[in-house]
Amino acid sequence: MAVIKANSEDVKLLARLMRAEAEEDGDTGMLLVGNVGVNRILGGCLDFRNIRSVSDMVFQNPGGFEATQKGYFYQAARESDIRLANRVINGEKVWPGSNALWFFRPAGDCPPTWYNQANTGRYRAHCFFSPSYEDCPAVY
Repeated sequence: MAVIKANSEDVKLLARLMRAEAEEDGDTGMLLVGNVGVNRILGGCLDFRNIRSVSDMVFQNPGGFEATQKGYFYQAARESDIRLANRVINGEKVWPGSNALWFFRPAGDCPPTWYNQANTGRYRAHCFFSPSYEDCPAVY
């Protein structure tokens, strides 16, 4: 059962974001990006208080995703991307993105915190950061 509201166009939009942000990291990397996106919609906290839909989340500016802000959000969603997007919309969580609201690709090691959020782990080149339960219980 879906954990966020999403019609077929929302699913394609999320799939495009997942592809643009993490295609080089394979299915797991794309699922992690999807987790962060879904968490931002569910959270209603911190920088994401006004994020209510997939479109709000994908195109949030400032504070949104690099793909939509730097011009590499142009590829169509493939069937495989759509299947991955449906998995996260239906509540599948993958560590270290399970409760994360942020990820980024540092030049070196992951810092222990980022914007007061704890590092929850690394997948390939990306570090993931989750808020405390007190700051954002809806992502837990």
